[in-house]
Amino acid sequence: MTKKHTIKDIAELAGVSKGTVDRVIHNRGKVSTKALEKVNAVLNEIDYQPNLLARSLKNTKEYHICIIMPDYNEDAFWLPCFEGIQEAIAEFSSFGIFIEPFFFNTNDVQTFINVNKKVLKLSPNAVLLTPLFYKETTKIVNSYAAANIIVSKFNNQLETENTKNFVGQDLFKSGRIAASLMKILIPKNANIAIIHIDEDFNNAIHMQEKEKGFRNYFYELENSSYQITTYSAKNADLKNKLRYIFNISKNLAGIFVTTSKTYKVAEFTKEKNIKIIGYDLLDENIRYLKNNHIDFLIHQNPKKQVYLGLNYLVEHLLFGKEIPAKSLLPIDIINAENLESYLES
Repeated sequence: MTKKHTIKDIAELAGVSKGTVDRVIHNRGKVSTKALEKVNAVLNEIDYQPNLLARSLKNTKEYHICIIMPDYNEDAFWLPCFEGIQEAIAEFSSFGIFIEPFFFNTNDVQTFINVNKKVLKLSPNAVLLTPLFYKETTKIVNSYAAANIIVSKFNNQLETENTKNFVGQDLFKSGRIAASLMKILIPKNANIAIIHIDEDFNNAIHMQEKEKGFRNYFYELENSSYQITTYSAKNADLKNKLRYIFNISKNLAGIFVTTSKTYKVAEFTKEKNIKIIGYDLLDENIRYLKNNHIDFLIHQNPKKQVYLGLNYLVEHLLFGKEIPAKSLLPIDIINAENLESYLES
């Protein structure tokens, strides 16, 4: 029997987006000459018939997906997520998918509560959210479930009922990897500081999991007595906190920063022989990595996280595809030597 090719199949064969294939097939919107040639070549090869795709669609209903995430204007880590959302909007809008982002302040839990209340009133078909606040997320997810709204999560590995999917990294393993790198960098049984910046640690599962993994690695080492101390600091008071840390820990050899604000620690310690491991390819972090003031960054690939989360929801709504419960991304270790290959990609 002849295979019934979907738009996704054609896009993969042609090496273009699904949105591009849709525009070529239905003769709407702008398509580059190169992309047009690629798609037409595939269509001719498979003897594509438009009505075959129509039969593969679940229905012609329009769907509304809301994304709830931190404001990228307040924290640059989230800017790639917003870019991923824009790509998804461009790709899926022609399929009757309305994707709408909403933002909250990571330092103000009430903004998270308020924006979720607003989204709940809109009654979307699905919600993709960043569950930074454990207690509040658990409550709001139950409200979505009661309203028959599908909920998926990205970035923060929060275990809670009534959610379809998590896209992100295994944060416990991420912490263990950071610890294994730290062991290579510092003298045996040295002093190490774990620093959490800005967020409420007691309500921030992502910080807790990274710290648990980090401590677990050193706990399992035989014949070791590394001294690990945890500190939390607000961004505005970080320099005072760092001065305090150095005053009470004269033999500090390494610092593990659990957030993307690693550069703020590197700025303070750049004249000291302190090894630093942190997260994410922010411009400021990259600058200190190139100058060897940051030793390693763990790349969490936020853009891919949000795009995959949206893609799963779209394919579920359009084609009835099952959403995987968990999609764990690779834990990429970046240093000054391999940085350029990640920036180019």
